Amino acid sequence: MQLALCTWQEVQDYLHRQTGLIIPIGSVEQHGPNGLIGTDHLTAECVARGVGERLGCLVAPTLAYGMSQHHLGFTGSATLKPSTLMLVVRDVVQSLSVHGFRRFFFINGHGGNIASVTAAFDELYAMRSLGEAAEPVRCRLAFWAGRRTRALTNDLYGESEGGHATCSEVSLAQYYQPQAIKQAQLSPHLAPASSGFFDAADYRTRYPDGRIGSAPSLSSPEDGKRLFETAVEDMAEAYQAFLQD
Repeated sequence: MQLALCTWQEVQDYLHRQTGLIIPIGSVEQHGPNGLIGTDHLTAECVARGVGERLGCLVAPTLAYGMSQHHLGFTGSATLKPSTLMLVVRDVVQSLSVHGFRRFFFINGHGGNIASVTAAFDELYAMRSLGEAAEPVRCRLAFWAGRRTRALTNDLYGESEGGHATCSEVSLAQYYQPQAIKQAQLSPHLAPASSGFFDAADYRTRYPDGRIGSAPSLSSPEDGKRLFETAVEDMAEAYQAFLQD
């Protein structure tokens, strides 16, 4: 069930049954020579919609932009400042809590979002503790690849998975958007391993084609389908546990 495709009356009826909402969140950033710029928000959206269909729960429109300043050395990447992302998350949660949503489960596709999004959660809780918010809310951030999915990823790719422009995320994006599959010569086959990074210029110097430790030429939409099915199982379980916590 997609919030964007509902009428307000349908959302009101939904809130009579349950008050949980799934929000996909990702980024707009480069993912190497054969990875889509939208990979992080597309993968989060793909899994979130799968969970929504499985459980009959609402899925909000995807928060596509994230904290990606370190990727600005690559054309097409865009970022929110950490402070901006915190405000976006806070305002979305506060707006929807006005109507009766109480549990907000963010399915994340980008590691760079973690610090800002969890800080936004702390801001929301602080507002409640200080008497600045009328209704209590509960928020959780979960990366789309849970325990089962990580095990499958390891079986499929081992050390070739890498840390950015990974085999698994490229495969899942290929499954979700097969018309946009890209072919590219990757040299070297396995990108340099992570040595850390700071700003965008530093990142571009260390990782010239954008990848970190990965060999996404191994990716395929067939693998993506398996990863999708496993990720939906992981996230459905995590969402249900969150509702009961």
